[in-house]
Amino acid sequence: MTEHGGPDERPRRRGQGELESQVLAALRQAPGPVTAAWVQERLGGDLAYTTVMTILTRLQAKRAVTRERAGRSFEWRAASDEAGLAALRMRKVLDGETDREAVLARFVTTLSADDERLLRDLLALPEDGFPEGGAEG
Repeated sequence: MTEHGGPDERPRRRGQGELESQVLAALRQAPGPVTAAWVQERLGGDLAYTTVMTILTRLQAKRAVTRERAGRSFEWRAASDEAGLAALRMRKVLDGETDREAVLARFVTTLSADDERLLRDLLALPEDGFPEGGAEG
C-alpha cells in the first residue's frame, strides 16, 4: 500500500518545470557547489540519480546552473533564481519569433498599469541596473 491510498495508486506526477524549480530551490539553499547526489537527497531521494542529472543538465543548457569539475564528478551551483529562470524562458520565446516588435508591443499592451509603470522605471535605469550614484547598498 502506498502513502497515497490503494496499492495500485501511483504517486502524483510532477508538472512540467516543477522538478526544475525544486532543483533550483535546493541549489539556492546549498552552502556552496554541491553534487547531484546532494540535490537528490534534498529532494527526498524518490527521484532516480539519472533523473536529477538530466534536470541539472537541462538547467545548465538554459544557463540556470553552472557546474565545475570535482574529482571524477561535478559540483553544481545555481546561476539564476526563479525570476532569472522565468526571464530566460521569456527570452527564448522572444528569440523564436520573427516579428520581435509585434511580440513586444503585444506584451506591453497586456500589462497592468502597475506592471507598465514598473517596466518604465526599469527601462529608465542606467545599463548597470542601479540608480544614479552607484551600486545598491
